[in-house]
Amino acid sequence: MTRHTGRHFLQIPGPTNVPDRVLRAIDMPTIDHRGPEFAELGLHVLEGCKSIFRTKNPVVIYPSSGTGAWEAAIVNALSPGDKVLMAETGHFASQWRALAERFKLEVDMLAGDWRRGASPEQIEAKLSEDRSHRIKAVMVVHNETSTGATSRVADIRKAIDRAKHPALFMVDTISSLGSIAYEHDAWGVDVTVAGSQKGLMLPPGLGFNAVSDKALAAAKANTSNRSYWDWHEIIAANKGGSWPYTPATNMLYGLKEAIAMLHEEGLDNVFARHVRHAAAARAAVRGWNLEILCLEPREHSPILTAVVMPDGHDADHFRQVTLEHLDMSLGAGLSKLKGKIFRIGHLGHFNDLMLIGTLAGVEMGLHLASVPHRAGGVAAAMDVLKGNEASAAPVQRAASA
Repeated sequence: MTRHTGRHFLQIPGPTNVPDRVLRAIDMPTIDHRGPEFAELGLHVLEGCKSIFRTKNPVVIYPSSGTGAWEAAIVNALSPGDKVLMAETGHFASQWRALAERFKLEVDMLAGDWRRGASPEQIEAKLSEDRSHRIKAVMVVHNETSTGATSRVADIRKAIDRAKHPALFMVDTISSLGSIAYEHDAWGVDVTVAGSQKGLMLPPGLGFNAVSDKALAAAKANTSNRSYWDWHEIIAANKGGSWPYTPATNMLYGLKEAIAMLHEEGLDNVFARHVRHAAAARAAVRGWNLEILCLEPREHSPILTAVVMPDGHDADHFRQVTLEHLDMSLGAGLSKLKGKIFRIGHLGHFNDLMLIGTLAGVEMGLHLASVPHRAGGVAAAMDVLKGNEASAAPVQRAASA
């Protein structure tokens, strides 16, 4: 058994490293969730969340995973038998489809190759054909964590508007919120789904729905059964800083600190940092002469890079070698990408030195696992971080030897 010293490198695309400040904030004594101290905390985080989603409307916070937040979005705004339009961008879009079908929704899924984001043009065409307005919602994943492709949400909103279609617009930002530029109000999103364990720098355990007036009206008219997830009951309790059931009290202390950290850096600076680190990571992949999974440059994810393994080499074997020898966890390929790719997470509480350490670990792991590659990926990434992007190698296929 290999014994490791120092800190483990957790470089999966979520859950992410939790900052010490957030851990210390969570480490508070339990308080009365019906008392005035908690009400002050509740009102503070509810208002703070609006600034992260960039909305003036309510943000509902659940003690749940992101999947719970998905379910909440569906049971509030939609009814069994409703037709929805989705885009097959990867594993998590497929998971959302499976959840929708369990709630007896009729899903029209736009087929995809798992190497691009959702197509605004395809969505516009489908909506234009739907003259009877049977489609009740358009549902897309903003950042597909399984592939490293980001959908152009603002462009999809414009496509919906060009089609003059009344469908609700529902967006999964579980891996993008707090890491990638996002505008709930300005982009005309009706329901934004999010989770705590990625860009918000918290452990798993909080789910979020940001909801528009249109979504609230749809939920009020919706007669589907719901209790735990009911927006209106929770929003009514939130006016006084409480919840209709026991909330995740200590996680809310952590959320308060995480919001403060994001604002101290400045959200636009946070987004720019992620874009810069992603550019450096992609330069490293090209430097190794390996292939980036996402084929559309304008849809490259700022928070993770999915790397295609050369033919005849198993990504999971490479990840296992890297974990055993270097104590670093990398993201696995999910469902049909299993064994074919590995994913480098570079999001949340992260800096230049952590990125270079991560990329050095990948380069060492490629060597230890005998994966064909060209040396120099780390140097290419450093050139990007130093502002010398022109030195980065062009995109090429993986070498055969």
